[in-house]
Amino acid sequence: MPRRAGTSTRSSARLSKEGIVAAAVELADRDGLDGLSMRRLAQHLGVDAMSIYYHLRDKDALLAAMADAVVSGIAAEESEGAWTDRLRALIMRARATMLRHPWAVRVIEGRGEPTPAVLLHIERVLAIMRGGGCSVDLGHHAIHLLGSRILGFSQDLFDDTPDPSAPPPPAEWAETLPHVAELAAAVTHDGPLSGCDDEFEFAFALDLLLDGLERRRSADVGGDG
Repeated sequence: MPRRAGTSTRSSARLSKEGIVAAAVELADRDGLDGLSMRRLAQHLGVDAMSIYYHLRDKDALLAAMADAVVSGIAAEESEGAWTDRLRALIMRARATMLRHPWAVRVIEGRGEPTPAVLLHIERVLAIMRGGGCSVDLGHHAIHLLGSRILGFSQDLFDDTPDPSAPPPPAEWAETLPHVAELAAAVTHDGPLSGCDDEFEFAFALDLLLDGLERRRSADVGGDG
């Protein structure tokens, strides 16, 4: 029995934490978080579950490592131009990463504290702003203002995914909700307030926020002068 235990430990050591996390990300990409369990992950890797627990104490630790792996994959490309253009490019790269791993949003939103990779991403955001002449105070406000957008996602007021089976806006909206009815008629024919281009809306909101931050930065510099 001791011999078997020793063999199991050596086998666990050969199975790297990085390999486990990469396999978990692959499973979550394919089946979503609901299809991910320590048991299924062990089966996917062809090992016993204890080999995974040797590296990751529980599923929460696994999810944190998976989120870190995804965020670490956001390309930190060097770019030129105005700080707003550089920050926009970084955030849009983050969005492209999150779209490849949609389950990661749920993990990040469910955590009370940022993981090391998320903190490093925030550091990149602040470095771009400070390098562009933004004050520490403006950087602080920007983190709150941009919120989850710095990681490439945002929580909308409602799900606007097109639904062909949805009924048209009720006729009485024209009287009771005239502006909602006007908007619904202007933006879609697929149902009440549906069919929006998420990529365009995300970029539109990001551009407005960055434009506002640049105006505030310019005002701060002018005030100092």
